[in-house]
Amino acid sequence: MNTTRRSFLATSAALTGCQLLPGHRGGDWIDAHVHVWTPDVQKYPLARGFAVSDMQPPSFTPEQLFAHCRPEGVRRIVLIQMSYYQTDNSYMLDMMRTHPGVFSGVAIVDEKAEGVAETMRSLVRQGVRGFRIHAGSSRNLSDWLGSPGMATLWKTAAELKVNVCPLINPDTLPLIDKMCEWYPDTSVVVDHFARLGMAGPPKAEDLRNLLRLARHAKTHVKASAFYALGSKKPPYLDLAPLVRQVRDAFGPQRVMWASDCPFQVDHGHNYHNSIALIRDRLDFLSEQDKTWMLRGTAEKVFFSAAAV
Repeated sequence: MNTTRRSFLATSAALTGCQLLPGHRGGDWIDAHVHVWTPDVQKYPLARGFAVSDMQPPSFTPEQLFAHCRPEGVRRIVLIQMSYYQTDNSYMLDMMRTHPGVFSGVAIVDEKAEGVAETMRSLVRQGVRGFRIHAGSSRNLSDWLGSPGMATLWKTAAELKVNVCPLINPDTLPLIDKMCEWYPDTSVVVDHFARLGMAGPPKAEDLRNLLRLARHAKTHVKASAFYALGSKKPPYLDLAPLVRQVRDAFGPQRVMWASDCPFQVDHGHNYHNSIALIRDRLDFLSEQDKTWMLRGTAEKVFFSAAAV
């Protein structure tokens, strides 16, 4: 098969996943943060400590996702490994293979396990472009981030030219800042504005700590999870100052929009209002800003070649 034909088939496959509706304004957008799972727990067992009743909604498959993203012009998606499966990334990887060209992936690995670097390499060969880190039940955040396993994870991510993706609360920002100093070659993507505004108005110190990360050239922020931040009410215009400050500090080339589905389509919220905040409702965002935040940044970070 020649290169031209391979490129044509790859492009065609990508278009089948989230094809734009005819006449849609703009488009070719990327949703940088979505979780999927299946009710088929026989084929894809839940991790220890999770029950079927924990899966809310009971099902959120790619097909269910496409019903929300297609009408809004979203053609590619970054899948984030769901906690229900912990380090068994099988379902996410299978969905990536089933929909070639549509999905990138962020996996979960056990940084304390032997051979974590090779596990990461194997996952990157399968299309993974990031690794989620989350303190979980860790009581000492400093020990967690400063552990030998975490050092291996950050170093290996840099070697593979993929990303470390912290799901953190604002109190962890100074530690992430320190890790960025120690591992300046590691690309970092902070989820959901580091959850500023999830538990009340953002503290000035927390906002300064988030914006301080902008001095690290390989650090990015997801403008996402609007349903959970600020007033938690659409159209989410109360989040405009936060979006603007992050855009100003990092530049649009290091900010990416994401929905955090399926939680964004829970009661009282919908997919349209999430993407519309960035695409339609903030007059301080230029068309170039929107193009970066809705496609360019995520494309560069999660859909580029890795070093494997």
